[in-house]
Amino acid sequence: MYHDSTEEITGGDSECEQTRRVFSADRRRLNDTTTSYGPASSSTVLSQLSSNESSSGHGTVLPLIAPVGQYQSSLRIGRTASSLLVSTSDSSSFHSHGGTPRLRRTPGSAGPAGASCSSTSTISGRSVIVAVVEGRGLARGEIGMASLDLKCPELVLSQFADTGTYAKVITKIHILVPVEILMPDTASEKGKGTKLFKLITENFPGVAFTAIQRKYFNERKGLEYIQQLCAPEFGTVLMEVQAKYYCLAAAAALLKYFEFLQSSVYAAKSLKVSFKGSEQTAMIDSASASNLELVVNNRDHRSEHSLLGVLNHTKTPGGARRLRSNILEPLVDVDTINMRLDSIQELLQDEELFFGLKNAIGHFLDIDRLLSVLVQIPKQETVQAAEAKITHVIQLKHTLDLVPQLRVCEFLYSQSPNSCRCKEKYDSFKLHTDCCIIFYEQMVLKNCSTSLLKAYSTTLEDSRFDTILEQIKTVINYDTTYSKGSLNMRTQKCYAVRPNINEFLDIARRAYTEIVDDIAGLVNQLGEKYGLPMRTSFSTARGFFVQMKLEGVVLPEGKLAPEFIKVTKQKNNYAFTTADLMKMNGRCDEALREIFHISYVVIHQLLTTICEHIHCLYKLSDAVSMLDMLLSLANACTISDYVRPEFTDTLAIKQGRHPILERLARQQPVSNNSFISEGSNFVIITGPNMSGKSTYLKQVALCQIMAQIGSFVPAEYASFRVADQIFTRIGVDDDFETNSSTFMLEMKEISYIIHNASDRSLIIIDELGRGTSAEEGIGICHSVCEFLLSLKAFTLFATHFLELCQLESLYPNVENQHMEVQQTRSSETGAERVVYTYLLSRGCSEEKHYGLRAAEMTALPPVVFQEAKTIASKVSQQLLARHHTDPGTQRERAVYQLATRLLQTARNSRLDPESLRMYLKGLKKQYAAVLQAAGSPGVIGTEEE
Repeated sequence: MYHDSTEEITGGDSECEQTRRVFSADRRRLNDTTTSYGPASSSTVLSQLSSNESSSGHGTVLPLIAPVGQYQSSLRIGRTASSLLVSTSDSSSFHSHGGTPRLRRTPGSAGPAGASCSSTSTISGRSVIVAVVEGRGLARGEIGMASLDLKCPELVLSQFADTGTYAKVITKIHILVPVEILMPDTASEKGKGTKLFKLITENFPGVAFTAIQRKYFNERKGLEYIQQLCAPEFGTVLMEVQAKYYCLAAAAALLKYFEFLQSSVYAAKSLKVSFKGSEQTAMIDSASASNLELVVNNRDHRSEHSLLGVLNHTKTPGGARRLRSNILEPLVDVDTINMRLDSIQELLQDEELFFGLKNAIGHFLDIDRLLSVLVQIPKQETVQAAEAKITHVIQLKHTLDLVPQLRVCEFLYSQSPNSCRCKEKYDSFKLHTDCCIIFYEQMVLKNCSTSLLKAYSTTLEDSRFDTILEQIKTVINYDTTYSKGSLNMRTQKCYAVRPNINEFLDIARRAYTEIVDDIAGLVNQLGEKYGLPMRTSFSTARGFFVQMKLEGVVLPEGKLAPEFIKVTKQKNNYAFTTADLMKMNGRCDEALREIFHISYVVIHQLLTTICEHIHCLYKLSDAVSMLDMLLSLANACTISDYVRPEFTDTLAIKQGRHPILERLARQQPVSNNSFISEGSNFVIITGPNMSGKSTYLKQVALCQIMAQIGSFVPAEYASFRVADQIFTRIGVDDDFETNSSTFMLEMKEISYIIHNASDRSLIIIDELGRGTSAEEGIGICHSVCEFLLSLKAFTLFATHFLELCQLESLYPNVENQHMEVQQTRSSETGAERVVYTYLLSRGCSEEKHYGLRAAEMTALPPVVFQEAKTIASKVSQQLLARHHTDPGTQRERAVYQLATRLLQTARNSRLDPESLRMYLKGLKKQYAAVLQAAGSPGVIGTEEE
C-alpha cells in the first residue's frame, strides 16, 4: 500500500548508499535509552507471531490483540450472513439471483492519503455507497437516504418529501456520484419495480445496484448504530434524526453492508454523522449542471475548462472535494455567504496572510482519507494491514506536525534594500544580500478580523492536537516523516518505532540492515568483476535490482554475462538482477515482515491510547478544507478582475463576463449588463444565430452560482437575489439511450421545470420548441411563458420566435432584449455581411431573416436561397399586419414598473436623502415619458402638479 510501481532512479548517490546512511544512524539510535513502550513480554509476542505464520493459509496473519480502551467497545455488527444480499447487478439490467452474489471490492478503499488534486481527479476514483428507501402507503414520497464515503469516515443522512418526479433524489445521487446504490428488495418486486426504482436505474445505468432484504432497513437498529458510532463532537445529530425513521433505516442497511463489503467495522465513537436537509442548499439538477459545465467540460472530460476548473486552485484533495460540492450545491443562507466573502476579502487585502496560509495548506495530506483508515478495525490483521497502519501513524504525525505552522503562518518575501517597505521592516530581515533583503514574517491566524477565520483559528488551538502528537512521539522517532517514493517510505516505516522499546524489533532491524549491506556489497563486487558502472536501485515490484547506464562503455562481446537475468533495456539503460540478489531480496522481505509484525503490536497499543482524542481530526479536516477552498477562491480573483457581490432582491450585473470563456479567450470577452427585478422578472432575448445568446444565458447562471458559493464574480458590480433552484433548458440533441427525439427531450425538461420551479428560482431557457413545426413551437413557447409569468421566478428566455416579443405588450413584467448585430456591405462585390457585436440591448431584434443570412454563408445554391428569401418576406408582412400595441396596456405597464421600482427602493436603498430625492425625480420623469408616449397628457399634468 502507498507504493508506486515505478523504478526509483536518482542522480548522485545510489539509493542503497542513502539507505545505508539511514541504517547507520539508526544503529546508533538502537543504543540510546528511551522509555519502554510496548508489550511486557516480547518473547510471548514472538511466539504468537511464529504460531500464526505457520497456521496461516492465505498469507501471513498478524496476532489478534485484545483491544482495550475505546477499541474494546467497538461496535461489532457480527458476521453478515450471505442472505444479506438479495441480488447484485448493474442497474441497466436488473435480475434476481439466489444466494450470495460475487462481491465487488469497492474501488478506492485503499491508496495514499496524500494525492494530487485537480478538477478532473476529484471526480474520478469514486468510493461512495448510497442507501435509498421510500415510505410505503400514505408515506409514499417520503425519502430516506444515507451515504458513506469509504475514503472519508462521514455518514451523511437525508430525509425529505419529494414530488412524483423524484427530482430531489435524482439530483442528490448525481451530486454524490456513487459507485453503488442500495435499495430494499421490495422496491424491485422481482423485476416489476416501484417508480423510484425505475427512475434510479434509468438515470444511473453505469452504477451498480444492490437489493438488500427489507428487514435490514430497520430504523431502531439504525439509531443504535448511530448512538454507538457517532463521535462526541457530533452528538447533537441524534436530536435531529431520532424521529427521521427513513434515513435511520437507510443508515442501518448501509452500515451492515459496509461490514460485509470491507470486512471491517468502525471503532466506537469514531464516526462523523451529519444530517443534511434539502432546504439548506440550492438545487441544481444534473441536466443543468451538465449544460452549464459546472464540474465537467462537455467536449473533453479531461479538460479544466469548466467552472470547477476555473475556480480550483486548491492544494489538498479535501479542499477540491469541498469546492466541487459547493458548486453543485450552492448556499442559500446570506449570512454564511457573506462570512465567506469577508474572509476572501481579508485574504486579498493581506498579502502575507494569503501566501502564508497557502504555503502551510500545501503540505497537508488527505485528512479525511487518513481518518477513514484510522477509525476502521480490520477483522483479520494481515501483514499488508499492519504495514498500512504503520504508514497511517506516520501520516498522522506528519499532519499534526503541520498544525503549528497553520496557527502561525510563515511567509518569506524579498524586497530591494532601498524600498520603503524594506526600510520600514529592516529589523525583521533574516538574510541580507547585495541585491535584496529576504524577510521572514509570521502571521497569526487568530489576529484576523473576519469571524470565519477567527473561528478556524480557535479550532486549531485545540490542545488535543498537541496531546496526540506527544503520545505519538513517545513511540515514533522524532525525525520520522511522510515522504514520497517507495524506498524512502519503506525506510521510514522500518525505523518508525523508536529504539529500545522492543528488543526483538531492534534485532530484526539489525538483521534487515545487514542484508541491505550485503546487497550493496554484492552489486559492488559485480561491478568490479565485470568493470561496468553498476549501481543498486529499488522498485516496489522488483525489490532491489542492478541498474547500469552505458556511456562510452562497450559490453564484452556485445552482451551481458549469463548470470544476469530478467534484463530490461531502454536505450543505454539496463536493469537486471541475479539469482543471488533475488535470494537476498527474499530474505530482505522476510526480515521486513518480521519488523512490521512487531512494529504493529507497539503501534496498535499507541492507537488504542490516542483513540479517545482522535476525533479532533474531524475539526482539523474541516478547517483545512475550508481554508483551502477560500484560498482557491481568493486566488481566482488575483488571476481575473472579480468584484464582491451583494445580495438584494434584484439581479443586477454591470459589465459581467463569462468566467469560463474569459479563461479560454486570448482577449477579453465582450461584457454585458444584466438587470432582473420583481417588476421585470421575465426577459425575452432575441438575436441571430451565433450572436451570443446562449453564452450570455450561461454567463448569468454561472455568476449566480459563483456568488452563492461565496466567490467574487467577473464583473464591475454585481447584486443577486438568492435562488433556491437553478434550472436550465439548453441543447437540442437526441437521446438514443431513452429513445427520445429532440422535441421529446425538450418537453421532458420543460415539464420538469414547470413542476418544480418556485418563486425564488432562476430559470434559463434557450430556444424552446425548435424540434417541431413553427406554429406548434410558437404555441408551446407562448403557453410555457404564460405559466412562468404567473411565478415570481427570474426567467431568461432566448428564442428565435419573434412573435413572443408581443408578450411585452400584454404583461408589464416582460422585457424584450436582443443581441446587436451590424450589417456591412463590401465595396468591391456589394455583398452584405453580418458583424456580431455580442452586445445586449433593449427591445426586440430588428434584424430580419438572420437565419437566411447564416444559410447564405454556406454552399446553399443561389436559386434555393432566393426562393426562401421571397417566401419569408411574404410571411413576415402578414405577421406584421397583425401586430399592434394597446395604449392602455402601455399605461398599465408604466404604473406596474413604477410601483415595483418604488418598492425595491424602499427595501434596499442606502442612498442619502439628497441622492434619494434625485433618484425619485428621475423615476418620475421616466414615468411621465412613458405616459406621454401612450397618449395620456392629462395624467402627466396631474403628476407634474
